[in-house]
Formats: sequence, C-alpha cells, structure tokens
Amino acid sequence: MRQLRSPAPFHLFSVLALATALTSTSALAQPAATPLEDNRRITLGYIAIAYELGAVLDPTLEPGGASAVRPNWFTFAPHASQTGGEGMLGTAIAKRIIAAARGQPSLSVLHALQRVGLNAQLRVSPEQLGLELVLRGLPIDAASSLAALITSLNGAALLDVRTLAATAARFAALYWSAPGFWPLDKAESIVMTLERTLHEGNLAIFTDIGGSGQLYLDWRRGAGAVTPERVLTEFTLVDSVPAQASQAYAYALAHAYDVPRPYLFEQVFPGMHYKSLLVAAFALYEKARVAPTPAERDALVAMGNNYIAWREQHDMAQPVFSPPVPRPDEVSRVALLQILTPLLRTEFGTVVWNYADYAYSQPDRDGNPLTSPPTEYNWAVFMDRWTGILYAFDQAYLQPTGLWVMPTPIEDPTALSGGS
Repeated sequence: MRQLRSPAPFHLFSVLALATALTSTSALAQPAATPLEDNRRITLGYIAIAYELGAVLDPTLEPGGASAVRPNWFTFAPHASQTGGEGMLGTAIAKRIIAAARGQPSLSVLHALQRVGLNAQLRVSPEQLGLELVLRGLPIDAASSLAALITSLNGAALLDVRTLAATAARFAALYWSAPGFWPLDKAESIVMTLERTLHEGNLAIFTDIGGSGQLYLDWRRGAGAVTPERVLTEFTLVDSVPAQASQAYAYALAHAYDVPRPYLFEQVFPGMHYKSLLVAAFALYEKARVAPTPAERDALVAMGNNYIAWREQHDMAQPVFSPPVPRPDEVSRVALLQILTPLLRTEFGTVVWNYADYAYSQPDRDGNPLTSPPTEYNWAVFMDRWTGILYAFDQAYLQPTGLWVMPTPIEDPTALSGGS
C-alpha cells in the first residue's frame, strides 16, 4: 500500500471545536503559562517574523497576504509549531481521559473518548487504536488515553494493517515498561513524556532560531542599506563565528544549484559552530532579494532554509528528542517518537505533508513485505527526521502561496477550565 492520504484530514477548526468542548468559560486562566499557552505565543511570534522577513524577499507582501516567492524557513515555522500544539492538545485530551477514569472507569473505549468531547470524526482512529490496545491487555482507560494521543495525526496511516499492528504492539510494550504500578499511572507517564518532549522542543527552537530571526530584523531596521557582505561582517549572534559564516555563505553560492541540494553539513563543515549557519542564511536571503532571476533567488532561499533547518534539527531538537540522561519518571522518548512517526503530519497551510508519504516514496529498508515502510523510521533519529523534512520542503516549494495560509493558534482548554 503506497501514498496513503487521509480522505478527510483533521483540519484545525475540528481540533479547535474540541478545545471549545473542553472549555469552561467560568474559570480563570492559570497564572503560569501552560505548554499550549507557550505554543500559542510561539506560533504567533513565528507568524510575525514570517511576514516581516517574507517582505524582505517580496516587497509586495503585506501582513495577512500571500507571496509566490519561495518561502523562507520562518514561513514554515508557524505551521510546524502548530503541529506541536496539536500534539499537545492530544496530550490534554489524554490527561482528561485519565482524570475522568480516576473518578469513574469508562465502560468502553468509545465511552472514554465520548465523555471528553471527541466527536465522531475525531475519534475514528483513536477508537481503532484503543481497541487494538485493549486486545493486547491494556485496561480500557489506559488504552483510550494513549489512543487519544493520535487525535490530530494522520490516522489514515493505520489503514495499512501492518502499521496498525506495529503501532499497537509498540505502544503496548512501552506501556508495560512505563514507570508506575497502577495502569493509569503508567499511561500518564507516557502522556507526560510526549507533552514535555513537544513543549521543550518548541521552546528550544523558538528561543534559538526565533530569537535570532528577531535580532536580525531588529538589526536590519536600523542598518540602512543592507547587503550580504554587511550581514556577514556586522550582524553577530552569540557563539557564531564570522569566518565560519562567510565560509558557509561562499559554499552556498558555489553549490546552490547542486542536485541534490547540499544537506550533509556535518561533512561539509567539520568543526563549525552551527550558529554561524544562521548568519550565513540571513546573508543568503539578502542575496536572494537582489537576485537577477527567480531561479537564482529560489536556489539561494533554499540553501538558507537548509542552513537554518540544520541548526534547528541537529542542535536544538536532537537533544530534546534523544536526551543523554532520561528522566526517571518518563518512558523512552526515542521509543515514543518511533511509535508516532508513521502517523506524523503537518499542514503547511494548504500543503499537507505526511511522513508516511515520504516513507513509501523511499526504497524499502528491510525488504520485508510484512513490515510497512513508515514503521521502519524514527523521528527521534536525526537522519530519519532530517531527510523527511527536506522532502517536505521540496513538496512545499511547488506551492509557495499555500504556506501563507497561516494557522489559528490553539487555545489551551485545560488552562481555561482550571486545570486537567
């Protein structure tokens, strides 16, 4: 089975409708930011940066508008952040199932999903997975809470029965290895592991790259006539090395038309501090701004995007997804992300990317017809994630205006209702 696509994707309005169903309007917000509140702030921050930097490449771009110019990294970022937020909304739903079960156990998987507000469309895939987990020995509410984690994911991937079987088997194994004695405690440790992973990754990337983007725009506003050379010599970031940024910039100019586009930067720039790639990327965007042809402009933008994405994934995301010292109250983040990898999806505006599509487009890794290709990858493994992201970039480059359909950031129903 190849190129699975959901016939009815879980659009954001459906997820937001669920959030509304979970919300109590009479309660006050929590004083401390929740992961979803942080996610909302981050998504909005990325949108602001995307439009200001997008206008550097396309001066006709207005806030709220669209551009046919190749999107820069910050145009992708709000959508990626929104995907993380949808995952965190899934953990909020799972925590609601667990909280309800501590008061009164559910009668069935369907009952567990219904009583936290999942409508018929949103509960199809979670119910399917939950029933599989019950068959593998998990109690109803534990199974239902874990199944709720896939609420906003690509449930169509489970139409491949090999993927469904592998996902259920891996979830069951992770459950039995989870810390805690009682079933709901075990399930809760898995849910909290995912929430922390998504939240920490969201914060780390935005602090580093979002912060760098804002610093660059602040510098640019007061810099006067900006040239790539001025960026390389005058704009600095903590830990970046001007000589390294200039080296990366020169390399990009020389190899922008390579096929495939350069992406193995650990081999190309051994010993480089990858913060230098951010400075080089901003210089490339400035070079693209004055490129004589659209083809040259697009090639330079793509090189800049790869530089920023490498810094994002290699330095900021990887330590979060595969921490050197696991927390004792968590399950393995690597194992949890492996379970979810076949179901990953991001709506880049109107451009929908599914990890399963990427996996099915590649040669079968193990040559075994009994295993589905998406289950042979792991988002926590850098190269599996990196090559999947490059695939997403290439898809999106074919429909640049689609990325400017920006997401509506998610409200946190647990904050509005006084906790989970």
